[in-house]
Amino acid sequence: MSFDAVELIRAKRDGAALGDDAIDWLLTQYPGGAVADEQMAALLMAIVFRGLDPRELRTWTDAMIASGERLDLRGLDRPTVDKHSTGGVGDKISLILAPLVAACGAAVPQLSGRGLGHTGGTLDKLEAIPGWRATLSPDEIRRQLDEVGAVVCAAGGTLAPVDRALYALRDVTGTVESIPLIASSIMSKKIAEGTQALVLDVKVGRGAFLGDQERARELAATMVRLGADHGVRTLAQLTAMDRPLGRAVGNALEVVESVEVLRGGGPADVRALTLALAALMLEAVGIVADPAAALDDGSAYATWRAMIAAQGGDPDAPLPVAVRRTTILAARPGVVAALDARAIGVAAWRAGAGRARKEDSVSAGAGVRILVARGEEVAAGQPLLEILADDDDHLAHARAAAADAVALGDEPAAQLPLLLDRVDQATH
Repeated sequence: MSFDAVELIRAKRDGAALGDDAIDWLLTQYPGGAVADEQMAALLMAIVFRGLDPRELRTWTDAMIASGERLDLRGLDRPTVDKHSTGGVGDKISLILAPLVAACGAAVPQLSGRGLGHTGGTLDKLEAIPGWRATLSPDEIRRQLDEVGAVVCAAGGTLAPVDRALYALRDVTGTVESIPLIASSIMSKKIAEGTQALVLDVKVGRGAFLGDQERARELAATMVRLGADHGVRTLAQLTAMDRPLGRAVGNALEVVESVEVLRGGGPADVRALTLALAALMLEAVGIVADPAAALDDGSAYATWRAMIAAQGGDPDAPLPVAVRRTTILAARPGVVAALDARAIGVAAWRAGAGRARKEDSVSAGAGVRILVARGEEVAAGQPLLEILADDDDHLAHARAAAADAVALGDEPAAQLPLLLDRVDQATH
């Protein structure tokens, strides 16, 4: 069946719902050029303003999944569960969570991505480990899940490939922020990976993609519904991203901090969020286990070492460290009132830890160390942040971005609690 793209654009522009056959036609024809970029861009903008109803969104997501292959994870002797974060600053949770939940008895196929802008990427962090490789074949993924229980790797190009083309177009046409388009982009790939259950960490706050809690909750509910529609048990946790997670922001820096948590230590907020998400993942697949015990008894760390080694990495190898350093000093005495997640994330990006475009390279050793905690009393001249970069130019740009990242006052400012809300089928 053939359709007129212009008529479909007009229909959506005027608030009409698109039929299932029309959506299938659009997403089948677009990759081959039968629907032009400018036509798809116009349709995406109409969706930004008019939205997609639940039936349209389900069909849109189905068509994205059908554009590629699906991983077959049936036959494993453990239930499968994955986790997705909408992105944050210092958000190293996936590195800890995959081996931790595997140590508790699940299989975790963590298909991850790279960072863009001020938010870091899981693959960039792990690629700081000498020898570690992100690209695995479907057979290698299955074998590692059988033998180790956890894999963190790149999503293959065959999973929902139309999403890559649509995202590239959304990125240059101001149509990224649509909730149905965000939800379908995330969930098409997660459903195509074949996991039985999924936990979503939806970030809220200045350092997050969504700063408004109600919009974040709407996104979470939309993704939970899409998961249920496709037979994937999906739970969502809204978490605060108005301040960075932990004390390290940057690729190798965050690997080091992740290992500290895996060995039973590390920053309290990183451990707390890891344990909360681990509990949700285990609940989603019906496993009764104590993830805190797995952190403290060494079993999660042992699984981490096995996971890294299985992908060619050396878990004992020294990690890269940037050679140029500078510190941000307190201009006056006071109390650390707030740590600006976005400013610190941008500073790490400018130092070289992040990228402006997907094809850019990143520095493994660059980033920001946070040297003070909210509520801490500091003296004039006391170091607040340490910035690491590979050259003076990156260092200067990062220093400028971080100049006002630590707010000093007479008392701590109000901040969001770490765990904000849970969204599942019963609550949305």
